[in-house]
Amino acid sequence: MNLLEDKIRKANAAGRPALIPFLTAGFPDGATFWPTVMELDENGADVIEIGVPFSDPVADGPVVEEASRRALSDGVSLRGILTELAERKGLVKAGIVLMGYLNPFLQYGYEKLAHDAARGGVHGFIVPDLPYEESGPLRSALKKEGIALIPLVGPNTSAERMALYAGEGEGYVYVVSVMGITGERADVAPQVADTMRRARSVFRLPLALGFGLREPGQIKELPQDARPDAVVFGSALLKHLDEGHSAEEFMARWK
Repeated sequence: MNLLEDKIRKANAAGRPALIPFLTAGFPDGATFWPTVMELDENGADVIEIGVPFSDPVADGPVVEEASRRALSDGVSLRGILTELAERKGLVKAGIVLMGYLNPFLQYGYEKLAHDAARGGVHGFIVPDLPYEESGPLRSALKKEGIALIPLVGPNTSAERMALYAGEGEGYVYVVSVMGITGERADVAPQVADTMRRARSVFRLPLALGFGLREPGQIKELPQDARPDAVVFGSALLKHLDEGHSAEEFMARWK
């Protein structure tokens, strides 16, 4: 069992969904990013998704896009992220996932990316703009280093297509709650329950629900059989931090 799956299963055995905060690398700024990662780790994060800044983030809403823009202007790079992860390997208890667009990974080189990610203690990758049909080379390189390429599915993903991902997926499944971009939303969209049930019928991996989550009450809106094994929160956390509040305070909402 991949470490990411193990982390989520253990949280579920304790009677709760696993907590997966997303934090853009270099945010809120260079001095506070790593202390914030450690604060998330110390306050209940089971997995931490670190966003790799990119200049053309097609699936990101305004909060994540602005965080990415600021990070790039501060000189944050994929190489720097992997170097700093290697320097801190073993200090973070949570699983580590890098989430980013394909271009920086392709430019870095898949074999070197996989090697350096393993050296930095990375357990998984999420690549929103990498279709299944083109995922083989990256998946193969990561697999050699024991790193998961995490499937990403959404409301428009048929059960037949989910089955393709299910044959190769590891770690967990990132279930996108809505079509469109990231960002806080007041309510869980009506189609989420159908998407979750469809995914549950196909995957044996834990299901992590993301895009638009900001507080636990949203999960309680879902029928019991459509509730996720893990919750991912990004925009709400970034906004909270940018307003000067602590990661500890945000995580306390979800405990």
